[in-house]
Amino acid sequence: MSFFANQMLVALPALQDPNFSRTVALICQHDGDGAMGVVINRPSEYTFGDLLDQMNILLRDERLRDHRVLAGGPVHPERGFVLHDGEGGWDSSLAISEGLHVTTSRDVLEAMAAGDGPEHATVALGCAGWGKGQLERELTQHSWLTVPSDAQLIFETPLDARWQAAAGRIGVDMMHIASHSGRA
Repeated sequence: MSFFANQMLVALPALQDPNFSRTVALICQHDGDGAMGVVINRPSEYTFGDLLDQMNILLRDERLRDHRVLAGGPVHPERGFVLHDGEGGWDSSLAISEGLHVTTSRDVLEAMAAGDGPEHATVALGCAGWGKGQLERELTQHSWLTVPSDAQLIFETPLDARWQAAAGRIGVDMMHIASHSGRA
């Protein structure tokens, strides 16, 4: 069986679910029991400063105050997921690939607030989840493209350009793919 951890899923135009229309999701974990990922191109209503204020964490690195927190998916929208580079040694981290991790513990947020966090990081609230065999079925139904993970896209590409940029990594121009209604 082929698993898709460290791949990005790019929603095809025909995908009907409003939670995932025009999204790019980084698959963090995928095994025989299902998959978990984080949507990396949908902004939430919160900034990093808002999030830290709610958690009573003092923000010392003011450059981060207005960084947009992402809406990482409809599952556990109250939980934070930090995608980041480097090792760090945070309490609750999962290696997605060499040099790319997802961390869910408070210590990484405290380090970021103090200016001691990972060099590159993206914070999301919530994640996306697929049950056993669900992602595989969605792939056979042509709901998603799979694209190799790309740190530059995850950390540097503007949010509104990520959907097209991710598809472009494999030579696909999303503006030339017909939607479910037959329009280009």
